[in-house]
This record gives sequence, structure tokens and C-alpha cells, in this order.
Amino acid sequence: MMEFLKKATEWVLDKEEEAAKNCRIDLDDLQKQIELIKNRRDALKRECEDNIGQLEHILRRLEVIKAKEESCKRK
Repeated sequence: MMEFLKKATEWVLDKEEEAAKNCRIDLDDLQKQIELIKNRRDALKRECEDNIGQLEHILRRLEVIKAKEESCKRK
């Protein structure tokens, strides 16, 4: 499904680019699209950074647990 959406998006972008070459693009509409995509990108970036932070926290805790278990084996 994602591959289909990628292809459809590329097709639409190709048509928009072709229209721009012929000066048939509404610049206000295009600017709205740009802002929408920038906002979505920024939201995804924040979400990914939050998820990475959570994973880093879990990883640190697991490393501490592992170190404690390894110290038990040395006794």
C-alpha cells in the first residue's frame, strides 16, 4: 500500500511540476502545501526524537541490569 501511495504522490508532483513550467500553479496553494509538509515533517521529527529518547533510556536500564547480573556470576 505504501508503494502505491509513493507512486501516486510522485505522479501528482510530476503533474504539479509540469503545470508550474506552464505558469499554471496557484502560488498561495503551493505555499500552503509547503507549510503543511514542513509541519508534518517537524511533528514526525519530534516524535522520532521522543521515541529514540525512550529507547535510549530502556537500553541504559537494560545495560545496568546486565552489569548487575554479570557481577553475580563473578562471585
